[in-house]
Amino acid sequence: MHPSPPFAALLLLCAALCFSATEAFGHGHGSQWWDEFHGLAGCQKGQNTSGLDALKRYFQHFGYLHDHANCSNEFDDDLEEAIRLYQHNFHLNVTGVLDTPTVQELIKPRCGVKDLVNGTSPSGRYVAKIGHSVAHFSFFQNSPRWTKNTLSYAFSTENQAFQRAQLQAVFSSAFARWSAVSSFNFVETTDLQSADIKIRFARGNHGDGAANAFTGKLGTLAHAFAPEVGMCHFDADETWAIDAAGLSTINSFDLESVAVHEIGHLLGLDHSTVPNAIMYPKIPQRTRKVNLDADDIQGIRALYAQ
Repeated sequence: MHPSPPFAALLLLCAALCFSATEAFGHGHGSQWWDEFHGLAGCQKGQNTSGLDALKRYFQHFGYLHDHANCSNEFDDDLEEAIRLYQHNFHLNVTGVLDTPTVQELIKPRCGVKDLVNGTSPSGRYVAKIGHSVAHFSFFQNSPRWTKNTLSYAFSTENQAFQRAQLQAVFSSAFARWSAVSSFNFVETTDLQSADIKIRFARGNHGDGAANAFTGKLGTLAHAFAPEVGMCHFDADETWAIDAAGLSTINSFDLESVAVHEIGHLLGLDHSTVPNAIMYPKIPQRTRKVNLDADDIQGIRALYAQ
């Protein structure tokens, strides 16, 4: 059965918004292209260096370089501008040069959803004074939103490393953080097919299309689709932690922290440039970050006009 035209159009929109690293960098595992990026420190305009083609594809798929850019090993004007955009977005010194801090930022694990669309925030970056703070949240292109307040969610049973009760505890807590600041209610169901939100652990190319394939350890951690598609996927190859003991493991990631972030995407929020915000696109290993920032709260309330 084919999806209805509106739903098909929404899937195409979400596919355009949600890319991962495999197709972007031409490698199957995150550590491979990270090694390539390490060797690019010090590169600047006018040079021709092996590995710049992969970097250009990284920037292209996360929205810093336009879709028809020349992905060669030449350090050209387009790459310099992409680096400047990236440096600005991640609060680095804006030099247009691949200095060491920029390369160190590039190799951090991250969410698979794009930061920008052809160099701009998908639906405009909201930089406005709200009360005593400045908002930097953003929405997906065309600001899609749910048309109901009660959303059901269910877990796929494939690639599960945890018992059902463990997953229930993690995600119940993650959903509660958003319901506490919005009008949403989240209800678990065992019917995966009919659930509004479908939570799945997957590996590699898992049916979303090659552009959304996972990268293996220490690359793209997870991705979620904009409303009202409701698909939320986590890379099963990552080392996921659900308690303090698990989080002490090298290269582990706190599942609830990443879940809270991806739920923000499911509800319609895009990435924020505020490092303390849940919707910031990166999280270090062995870090627990589950409390919504004022920027997250302002974003969800602005999107749903609360």
